[in-house]
Amino acid sequence: MRKLIALVAALFALTLTAACGDNGMEGMDHGGSKSDSSTKETAERNAADVKFAQDMIPHHDQAIEMAKLAATRASSPEVKALAQKIEGAQDPEITTMSGWLKAWGEDVPDASTGGAMAGHSAMPGMMSTDEMTELGTMSATDFDKMFLEMMIRHHEGAIEMAKTEQAEGKNAGAKALAAQIEKAQTAEISQMQTMARG
Repeated sequence: MRKLIALVAALFALTLTAACGDNGMEGMDHGGSKSDSSTKETAERNAADVKFAQDMIPHHDQAIEMAKLAATRASSPEVKALAQKIEGAQDPEITTMSGWLKAWGEDVPDASTGGAMAGHSAMPGMMSTDEMTELGTMSATDFDKMFLEMMIRHHEGAIEMAKTEQAEGKNAGAKALAAQIEKAQTAEISQMQTMARG
């Protein structure tokens, strides 16, 4: 009888231990879920980061539209090469910034060619619709001259926006991209000023 009682007690203790173990695992699972949700949390950012991305997307898109015109209208091989370089750099940056905005749950501007400029003409360096239309009518050396003048002004605006992001932004990725934009476009302005004088 004692053996039977001892056996029942042992079985009860074993069952209780297993149940506690399950609860412990369940707690660990919950901890894992919290960890998973932490990794899914959006990166640290502030209003300046959001504005930077939302403004720079249409700003870049206009530069790309100008660059595409150069492929068929520019006469200078140097202007064509620069335009191709600008498009190659800024198109991936649009993709990057769009990805941030989606991850942050923010609106992503429509970066479709032409329509992206609507409502953004007040941004630094942005061309007006009339200026873009005029550039589209130019060709050969007239195009080259106007393209360089417009793109220098456009780059100066982008640099101003990039400096604001570096000063006021919080997101490390956005601030790093802003620094990259400032450096690259400052060099391109110098290059375009030399080309314009030539």
